Amino acid sequence: MAEKSASKAKKSGPSGIAKLYLLAYNGIQTLGWSYMLLQTLTHFLDRGSLETFWPLIKPTVVIFQNAAVLEVIHAVIGLVPSGVMVVLPQVYSRVFLVCGCLLATHSATISPGLPLCILAWSITEIIRYAYYTLNLINAVPQTLLFFRYSTFLILYPIGITGELLCMYHSLDEIAEKQLFTISMPNAWNVAFNYYYFLVFYMFLYIPIFPFLYGHMLAQRRKMLGKDAKKTK
Repeated sequence: MAEKSASKAKKSGPSGIAKLYLLAYNGIQTLGWSYMLLQTLTHFLDRGSLETFWPLIKPTVVIFQNAAVLEVIHAVIGLVPSGVMVVLPQVYSRVFLVCGCLLATHSATISPGLPLCILAWSITEIIRYAYYTLNLINAVPQTLLFFRYSTFLILYPIGITGELLCMYHSLDEIAEKQLFTISMPNAWNVAFNYYYFLVFYMFLYIPIFPFLYGHMLAQRRKMLGKDAKKTK
């Protein structure tokens, strides 16, 4: 029965070209996030400040974090088995933070939340993309499997805390400069206040975080639990 399900999984796996593409994508992302972690550790070990941190890592963050949008496309077209509704909120929250706060305001870039974000993101993504890369060639070591489904227990709350701190520190600047805000009257007869949108968005973390964290806990039980060991 196990052999049948294994052969079925192989048949439903990505084609040769798709597999090469995914190997390249995941491999490049692993290297990119490794470089970002190196930049972060080097910067703060050399007693770098929050003021100079964002200018250093900005190109790396913009390239490799925004490249994660491709993962939503991968899920939509069935290139990977991940569910769209699981991938989308995870990718969106980070891309939104980068484009909607870090690139838009100075105050978010000097928030103590930024190093928390980058540290949690980097370690998580190095492990995740390395796992995906090796999984494509059926060469995942047990240690990597354990880290893939265990480090989130600590890093996920750290990353969420960092994201919320960055957004919180950007609020005053957004209100003062009226960033991305549309006031009435105007030709479209539409009003939009980015400050209140961001406050509302921050409150959405309350229901979304338990959902995503619960999903990861379920995945951890599935991959590392007793049932997983029995099928090996």
